[in-house]
Amino acid sequence: MAEKSVPTQKHLLLLSGRSHPELADQVAENLGIDLTPVTAHDFANGEIFVRFRESVRGGDAFVLQSHTTPINKWIMEQLIMIDALKRASAKRITVVVPFYGYARQDKKHRGREPISARLMADLFKTAGADRLMTVDLHTSQIQGFFDGPVDHLFALPLLAAHVAGKVDGSKITVVSPDAGRVRVAERWTDVLGAPLAIIHKRRDPDIPNQVRVLEVVGDVKDRVCVVVDDMIDTGGTIVKASETLFENGASQVIVAATHAILSDPARERLQNSNISDVIVTDTLPIAGERRFDKLTVLSIAPLLATAINEVFTDGSVTRMFEDEDFGRHTSSH
Repeated sequence: MAEKSVPTQKHLLLLSGRSHPELADQVAENLGIDLTPVTAHDFANGEIFVRFRESVRGGDAFVLQSHTTPINKWIMEQLIMIDALKRASAKRITVVVPFYGYARQDKKHRGREPISARLMADLFKTAGADRLMTVDLHTSQIQGFFDGPVDHLFALPLLAAHVAGKVDGSKITVVSPDAGRVRVAERWTDVLGAPLAIIHKRRDPDIPNQVRVLEVVGDVKDRVCVVVDDMIDTGGTIVKASETLFENGASQVIVAATHAILSDPARERLQNSNISDVIVTDTLPIAGERRFDKLTVLSIAPLLATAINEVFTDGSVTRMFEDEDFGRHTSSH
């Protein structure tokens, strides 16, 4: 009579690329585990080599890499890590991308343009990813680009709690910097119990990163305006928005955003503006030379660790956000 096979115990593996090691260490600490040791280096011609220094067979692997500068290098490294896990017989591979690269290229604005956000999802799938986890996508439709479960996490509770602790809630008006951010801003109004204002703007299609602000829809006079966005890149949109708010009588402007890309000249623009506080998370690494006095950086690690644990234990990622009444916007198939 043949012996019954004993099922192997499921084990959690957290692996990190080289783009944001500080965040990976914090996530591992929150999970109470050690990072799986990885050897990674560049060859002379720029090709990347990756090898795991211990067995990953049968593991529930989470590959953490935030897409920061040089963005194409770190995306490629993550793809190579996924391929290595697949070939080393990991049982399940979840791609953890706190900041999803190419998210702004989510549709064709004109002919002969790519949909690079969809290409990213296809690359992850082809490399061997079973699941995708990310924070505050530029647009929710990107969730549909990946053929598999997507856990879309929100930094709103973290950011909103910090804002609420700084300002009298009765004086706050939540401001969407453009029409595309209105749904995000509406969730903020629900959490903070504050009114909403919208800045109507128009971009110059021939000049990248240049914005001409037109008008404010809503009452901001003598209000503490909290401008909310998913990312801050060069800071042009945010600074012009703040100038318009002050012109319309705002008493104070605070900026809250999940992803601090902070490309030049963002640091100088924000520091020299009338904005009082810029509150972000550490989904992307923020080097010392890009930090400034008005900047507050909140840790996203506890949120990522909780979501990873929910996936590992077959729990519910959606449930993490239901108390804030916007769980319906979370995808966790």
